[in-house]
Amino acid sequence: MHIKRSLFSLSILASLGVVEAAINETSDASNTTETSETTTPVANNSSDLPLFDPLQYVDPLIGSAKDGHVFAGASLPYGLAKAVADVDGDNNQGGFVSEDPRLNITGFSALHDSGTGGSPSLGNFALFPITSCPGNDINNCRYPKKERKVKYVTSSVVATPGYFAITLVNKIAVEMTTARRTALFNFRFPKGETGNPMLMLDLTDLSDSRQDNGTIHVDPKTGRMKGSGVFKPSFAGGEYKAYFCVDFKGAKIHDSGIFANSRASNLVHDLTISRSINGYPLPGGGMVRFEPPAKESDPITARVAISFISADQACQSAESEIPDWNFDRVKRDAEAAWRKKLSPIVVSTGGGVNLSLLTNMYSGIYRTMMNPQDYTGENPEWKSNEPYFDSFYCLWDSFRSQIPFLVLFDPVEAARMIRSLIDTYKHEGWLPDCRMTFSKGYTQGGSNADTVLADAYVKGLKENIDWNEGYNAVVKDATVEPFDWCCQGRGGIDSWNALGYIPVQDFDYKGFGTVTRSISRTLEYSYNDFCISEMAAGLGGRQSDVEKYTRSSRNWLNLFNPATPSFRETKNSTTDTGFVGFFQPKYLNRTWGFQDPLGCSQIDEKGVYSCSLQNTGAETYESSVWEYSFFVPHDQAALITALGGPASFIRRLEYIHDQNITVIGNEPCFLTVFQYHYGGRPALSAKRAHYYVPREFNPTSAGLPGNDDSGAMGSFLAFTMMGLSPNPGQNVYFIIPPFFESVSFKSPLTGKTAIIKNVNFDPKYEAIYIQSATLNGKPYTKNWIGHEFFLKGGELVLTLGKTESSWGTHVEDLPPSLSAYVGFNSSSKGNPGRKRAVRYDTDLEMGAGARQAGLDTIGFS
Repeated sequence: MHIKRSLFSLSILASLGVVEAAINETSDASNTTETSETTTPVANNSSDLPLFDPLQYVDPLIGSAKDGHVFAGASLPYGLAKAVADVDGDNNQGGFVSEDPRLNITGFSALHDSGTGGSPSLGNFALFPITSCPGNDINNCRYPKKERKVKYVTSSVVATPGYFAITLVNKIAVEMTTARRTALFNFRFPKGETGNPMLMLDLTDLSDSRQDNGTIHVDPKTGRMKGSGVFKPSFAGGEYKAYFCVDFKGAKIHDSGIFANSRASNLVHDLTISRSINGYPLPGGGMVRFEPPAKESDPITARVAISFISADQACQSAESEIPDWNFDRVKRDAEAAWRKKLSPIVVSTGGGVNLSLLTNMYSGIYRTMMNPQDYTGENPEWKSNEPYFDSFYCLWDSFRSQIPFLVLFDPVEAARMIRSLIDTYKHEGWLPDCRMTFSKGYTQGGSNADTVLADAYVKGLKENIDWNEGYNAVVKDATVEPFDWCCQGRGGIDSWNALGYIPVQDFDYKGFGTVTRSISRTLEYSYNDFCISEMAAGLGGRQSDVEKYTRSSRNWLNLFNPATPSFRETKNSTTDTGFVGFFQPKYLNRTWGFQDPLGCSQIDEKGVYSCSLQNTGAETYESSVWEYSFFVPHDQAALITALGGPASFIRRLEYIHDQNITVIGNEPCFLTVFQYHYGGRPALSAKRAHYYVPREFNPTSAGLPGNDDSGAMGSFLAFTMMGLSPNPGQNVYFIIPPFFESVSFKSPLTGKTAIIKNVNFDPKYEAIYIQSATLNGKPYTKNWIGHEFFLKGGELVLTLGKTESSWGTHVEDLPPSLSAYVGFNSSSKGNPGRKRAVRYDTDLEMGAGARQAGLDTIGFS
């Protein structure tokens, strides 16, 4: 199906009308293994306690072990305060790691990210409880992190939305909950100690990145602690400064003071501490000792507020957010906030569904709302009335599913995020591609904020977004090279304009960045430009831009070498994969370079390539040429032609998954699960989705295949289980059967409910192929649906069977593509001037002559 794209964009926006934002968020699931025999009940009245409480199906511990790096603690949706126990050892990027008896608790802190890679992030100003110092002498206590650490009772961990609790092996029990910028920690000390229990605060973070001049003041009368520290971000250059304000309640203060390294004083109450000469930050901070509580059940409560403006502002936040010190009230408020976000999505399980699948899906949804974090009012870089979100960590991960998920299910917050991105452009000159703690994170590929903005724009998101300014921002990304394109914008723009691709070993004297990834950057820049052309078409009055960026969106073709073969090499043999035609690097002089198509793949046994941001890195980022060979999201018809026609395209998709070339634990794989839709085989997308879920995604602490990446994995999982997947930047959601009998989505703005329902639903998942479909009672044959379905409401009914059918296989039923689909058996239906309805024969393999003719039609030379 060939659609003139500018008209396509305009028709989308027209169909959306004036609706400014869409639906809210979703529900999460629990850890039980029992099965459901009846339909899950639905709340009838939002003013009553819901019959179906989505919070029972949220397990924050999923992904908190091994490589998931998920934040398991207490937080509000997008909250700044994120409280959890911090551990030592590996994989503690989210602070806490589950079910590893080798690990030790090093403190309890209220700043964290979730699911990120890089070095451990945040974890600033950790509190640590001590039952009493030996001999009740403060100089006998162990203050440095490596000396004070203590193991925890693995069976004691409790995590629910807005709440986290744990017991240490020394019988200190700790529970925590949060408001927006403030956390409450309840510490319960065991009876029988003869000395005074202590709470200390350490001026460090998870990565021990504190720079010079960490400060703390301890009020000798009240015990209030105020101070600050300067730290390094985990995946960026630069520094950031954070402030804290800590108050205590629940026991009389015995004494207080400061510590430095292994010594302490209750006579000194102010400390400024630097790094040591070898670069490791000297341990230092404050301490308060208490008279023992009358009962073991009586907690000593710490109220911890964080600010990036000042310690006084942190104190103001604490006093305004939790003036009553009521732990249960704060916990209830947090639960209510999560319930409000999750309740608009309701699942009917039918009979026989393992409820762990509900846990799997709803917990994935829950994780989509951890990052980015709402730092509005806490931005020290500039003053603005616009929202400010931080921890876009990183858009290369989240543009594919997480941000589109929020555009669909929490559009009010998604609109505020878009405004924040545009406001960052207004004050810093470029849209961020990765951002944490006010720092410019490293750009991994293209300028993917362009895709984020386009996705929100084509889906009709408005709500006070200045789209003209947003358009200026994406155009600047495409036309002006920043000096530090390592961290914003694009590099190699002169070569891009002159050659139509990013060359390997590019001569780029205008800016600096890692001059690698020429293939993946070319592919991503091409798609970014398509997204710009979508915005230009929708905004109107920019026809020259529509044409310009449509042309450059075809630049991916310039790195396609139809003669490149692929061989699988092991130590003992070399095997031809049987596929020819792959993207390859090209030099400034337009001659071809070479990268093994399987290099940087999961089955690359040679390991000769560095595949990340190393200066010696490959020409693809974190993935292989094989995987990037499918990354032309906007022009799948042309890609199918380039790869040899529909049958060859499907065989390649099967090969990349069956041979484990791709890694579902990394985001470039996401689209390949559903690209069978473009090949006219949507049934194979459903089959592939069930191959990965729950095999690679399961509701356990080690249940994720890789870093959750700020909810990227969680949103991919949730979309998939709801029977949907986006192609970001386009008004397209691929359709497969939901993993449940039905899923409903209620828009809190329009009051409309969209329902996707399975007929002949099979909880054993043998009948996973759509035989036919109706939309609002009328036959529906497209294998995709637009955003307007969720705004206007309606019912999409999918009749299922155990074998692949012809549903969704005709050309007019395929998702839109920039170029025309070629290589089909076709027959004319209807008037010559209308779209032709042609049957797509996926068994049709292109001969060499037909393939070259097809390449000629899409501009390949």
